[in-house]
Amino acid sequence: MSTPPPLTSRLKDALGSLSARLLVAFLLPTLLFLALTGTAVYALARSILEEELGTSLSAIAAATASQVSGERMLTIEPGDDTMGTRTWRNLVRLLTEVRDSSGVRRLYVVDTQGRVRADVGGDLPVGAEVPELARDRLELARVISGERAASQVLFRGTDGRLYKTGYAPVRREGQVVGAVAVEGSAAFFGPLARLSRSFAAASGVALGVLGLVAILTARGLARPLRRLMASALRIGRGDLTTPVPPEPTREIGVLARELEVMRGALESRDRQLKLMLAGVAHEVRNPLGGISLFSGILAEDLKAGAHAEAAGHVARIQHEVEYLQRIVEDFLAFAREQPLSRSPVAAPDLLTEASILLAADAAAREVTVEVVAEPAVLEADGSLLTAALVNMVKNAVQASPPGGKVRVTGRGEGHGYTIRVEDSGPGVPETERERIFEPFFTTREKGTGLGLPLSRKIARAHGGDLRLVALPGATTFELTLPLIPGQHPP
Repeated sequence: MSTPPPLTSRLKDALGSLSARLLVAFLLPTLLFLALTGTAVYALARSILEEELGTSLSAIAAATASQVSGERMLTIEPGDDTMGTRTWRNLVRLLTEVRDSSGVRRLYVVDTQGRVRADVGGDLPVGAEVPELARDRLELARVISGERAASQVLFRGTDGRLYKTGYAPVRREGQVVGAVAVEGSAAFFGPLARLSRSFAAASGVALGVLGLVAILTARGLARPLRRLMASALRIGRGDLTTPVPPEPTREIGVLARELEVMRGALESRDRQLKLMLAGVAHEVRNPLGGISLFSGILAEDLKAGAHAEAAGHVARIQHEVEYLQRIVEDFLAFAREQPLSRSPVAAPDLLTEASILLAADAAAREVTVEVVAEPAVLEADGSLLTAALVNMVKNAVQASPPGGKVRVTGRGEGHGYTIRVEDSGPGVPETERERIFEPFFTTREKGTGLGLPLSRKIARAHGGDLRLVALPGATTFELTLPLIPGQHPP
């Protein structure tokens, strides 16, 4: 049994997937934005509502303080609440009316020392100190100096709710002699909390929708990428025949097309390599067999003392070795990616040089080679183009009957230069026309079948091409090459 990968490895693979990365890319910034926005809005709303509550409570305190007589307030002494003196009852009645009309929780009046003179809602006795004043010392100091103020912090009452206190000064002849305190409930925290929960719920829904969009987007991207990955793995394993399927997405479609082009190139190169190996095995077998045969006969003749026949056997062996060497050179020339060494080359000189190199072969077969070339200058590798033309003219000479003629012409056409090699031989059979440019295809007993494929390879390396033009009674090969930019054909 195979051991499953460790948890850390599985987590790493999961987090490294496209889906996980898109989820993080979608959700993390959104989550941070919603959290920061929600927190900022909540804090701002709370601050504004607290400030409004404090202003409202201090306004109620100021309105109440304007109705309180400072002189009468100071006459209230401890025990007046127990005896129910008239001054104390009037003050309590006022505070009760304000509490009932405004809906606040508590109102009380204190002197400058913080002792209660009347308390409605808190039930502290006259003369008692109010514990909450210790919390609001700064606010009370402002009130004593003649300003309205509200407590800076909320406090929680015995009922568990949050409250705030507003203060206003009580004056006697323009001098502050006490303060009115109004405690009101921060009731807005209920709706604010509900709003916060609603925002959190909406944020959760938004995150869920974004997560779903991220997953669907990731799947939409992952499917074609997985198909491309499967195609790449197939190519890596050596399967060069299965085509890469096209993809509808533009960017991934371009990648799929390029991968298909790469697969086709690899398949073509692999096919050429297999053909080359088969051609090498086939072409090398014959000369090696001849070398083995004649070397054996040579050894027997030398043992028998028949030295006169030895020279003939050696010549046959040397001939087979030369043929074997030519095969190897052709194979290497076709297999190598030869860099071009471009330089200005006169086109008529190329045609003339190729015909001169084959003059002996043409004379041996009694074939006339005629060269007619218009002047033009090509930016090309002269040696490689000469080799391509030699292959073309050599094929034409070998295909021509004794006494035949091979015409080699060159002329400018359009933006290029066309070289035609025409022979008067029997022509290429229609069944073989599609295969003559295949490597190692040949109809001759002695031949590697690399002459025309190598010539086409050289032509395409120069930006041109080589093709067959089959006409009744003649066979013509056309080699097209681009002219130097700015040069017009004559």
